[in-house]
Amino acid sequence: MAQRNTWQRDRVREALTDAPGFVSAQALHATLRDENTGIGLATVYRALATLAASGEADQLQSPDGEAIYRACSTTGHHHHLICRSCGLAVEIEAHEVEAWAQRTAAAHGFTAAEHVVDIFGLCASCSALRAADPVGERVD
Repeated sequence: MAQRNTWQRDRVREALTDAPGFVSAQALHATLRDENTGIGLATVYRALATLAASGEADQLQSPDGEAIYRACSTTGHHHHLICRSCGLAVEIEAHEVEAWAQRTAAAHGFTAAEHVVDIFGLCASCSALRAADPVGERVD
């Protein structure tokens, strides 16, 4: 059964599209709350789950284990480079990863293998800021 589109889901989709990178449900909810939308946190979670299931949003786990989301600009399987400091995300193709995953699965007798690979680091801008910081504190 297809889910009906609601104004709340549409507003969550818009807020996700406006976000600069991956964002948590709590952060997205805070933005919507600041805009006095009246959209509750549970509704944000449901909308994000629906958007991720339909392929309209990417969902992954941050290094801290929190689910984070981003409006998806690419359909199909893909990977990301994600800045741990500013949240910048770049979609990448990784043919070597695809081949490695299939070889590794086959070597262990696995079939129909799937994988998730996202690379977290510091983007060029955040790396430059960190290099310029004399005390070496994390840039956030």
